[in-house]
Amino acid sequence: MNNIVDQQRAYLAQLLEAIQRSAWFLDQSQCKLTWPVSGDNLAKHRKDVDLFETLAAINERFAKLQDSLGAAMRHAALLMGEDPDNFLQLLATFEKWGILDSVETWQQCRVVRNMAAHDYDLDYAGIAEHLNTLQSLTPFLFTTARHFVHMASSKLGLEPASGHFRSEFNELTH
Repeated sequence: MNNIVDQQRAYLAQLLEAIQRSAWFLDQSQCKLTWPVSGDNLAKHRKDVDLFETLAAINERFAKLQDSLGAAMRHAALLMGEDPDNFLQLLATFEKWGILDSVETWQQCRVVRNMAAHDYDLDYAGIAEHLNTLQSLTPFLFTTARHFVHMASSKLGLEPASGHFRSEFNELTH
């Protein structure tokens, strides 16, 4: 039985590393742009492959960070004896513990990231608005990630599986 717990702890350590990696790559992609992004500028550069690859990376990395955080929260809850099945209730618990500043903001992040996955907006002003919203919500995800990684260390004695992104993550989120 202990082996199963060890496997679950090792998996959470991998998720912690995924969180750090996702945050760092999201930041690196966002640093390639001048914010706020304007629809006029996007229209002007509509055939700039590097620009639109960066925009796609920001969408994907924002989603990956939130997905990694959500998976890690569920997994940590399981290891701490909390019910991971009701995610909204779990989010409220993490808010109460100070890991999450706001359940409402978490849900806003989710709605915005889902819009990008399902909305193929051809209006450059709409694309710019979406990207600016992602960029404005990124500090919330970074703060949540920092609090969660700290909680995993203090409550569960877990660190990310490797230290490959530790210093960059700490610099980015402090």
